[in-house]
Amino acid sequence: MNASTNDSQLAWILAGPKAGDNAQLRALAGALNELGDWIIDEKPLAFRRYELLLHIISRPTLAGLDKPSRTGLRPPWPDLVLTAGRRNELVARWIRKRSGNRTRLVHVGRPWSRPDRFDLVVSTPQYVLSPSANVLINPLPLHQQDRVKLSNAAACWAARLDHLPTPRVALLLGGNSGPFVFTSAAADRLAEQLNTFVGSLTGSLMVTTSPRTPSGFAGRLEQAIEVPLFSYHWNPDAGANPYWALLALADRIVVTEESISMITEALATGKPTYLASVAPAASRPWWLRPDSYRWKPLTHRLAMAFAPARFYRDVGRIHAELIGDGRAAWLGEGDPSTRHAEDSSLSATASRVQALMSESVGRRDKAPYRL
Repeated sequence: MNASTNDSQLAWILAGPKAGDNAQLRALAGALNELGDWIIDEKPLAFRRYELLLHIISRPTLAGLDKPSRTGLRPPWPDLVLTAGRRNELVARWIRKRSGNRTRLVHVGRPWSRPDRFDLVVSTPQYVLSPSANVLINPLPLHQQDRVKLSNAAACWAARLDHLPTPRVALLLGGNSGPFVFTSAAADRLAEQLNTFVGSLTGSLMVTTSPRTPSGFAGRLEQAIEVPLFSYHWNPDAGANPYWALLALADRIVVTEESISMITEALATGKPTYLASVAPAASRPWWLRPDSYRWKPLTHRLAMAFAPARFYRDVGRIHAELIGDGRAAWLGEGDPSTRHAEDSSLSATASRVQALMSESVGRRDKAPYRL
């Protein structure tokens, strides 16, 4: 049985290893809470190394989870599962199977399984999915601007950053992802651009890395910076991370191009946002560039060539929209011409999910899902 009590409904957030995915799920859960009586329960999941192999058969299973994660998944089953990322998919479908096909599944991002195996897929233009009855395409990832969090972070870090000249430019560094490889050459190019940009403002630079940032890249970049600098290297054991403080205290924000989540968070502040390219110069074909044969760019290229269309990912589609309407600019190529207007995607998505939950149970019983 499912866990609804009176008018309340139970939603499980399947929290996987990617912070950006989890942030979107929490934002959607928060927006749902504003529309109805929801009980939100977050289920942290940790996976075994062989998890990827289970997707060859693509059957609902918990075999990819470690034992503590499996222990947390037990009745009463939720009315709704919010999930994102490949690793969570087979788990979400297992939960629905155990609920007698009564649990609804909402997947955020790109599905590895076919979209028709979810009640709703919430995606963005970087994935080649067509809008349909169960596929919603938003212009950017879901994001809930938490102004209290920003304000508190600014108050906590203001004194430590007060010595930096204004205007202050925040640099948000992502990391290796698909075709984007953070090489030494990319660090040198970015440092040169930042020295020119920040130097022309007679300001300062505030840098924060992320879990994906190669340490060698960050170190090489910082050694080449010639303007006043504050730098923070992400560490899972560090107690105080200045990420939100930098967003709050910056006058301008630069984000590496591959991180759509951080670009979304920067735009939400309403501050001028610049995209920093880490892509190699196009002077040589990809097969003559040594970095093309690293694991991530090579597997990305193979997936783009041979995998189903739903595996395709092109963040350039989002870049083009942001640059085209003036909400962002490439670093070194002018300034944004407009401010990012308040994005209504989150509230619209929550309304779509709420409407989904209002549909009759009888419809599901007559048309069971393929597992």
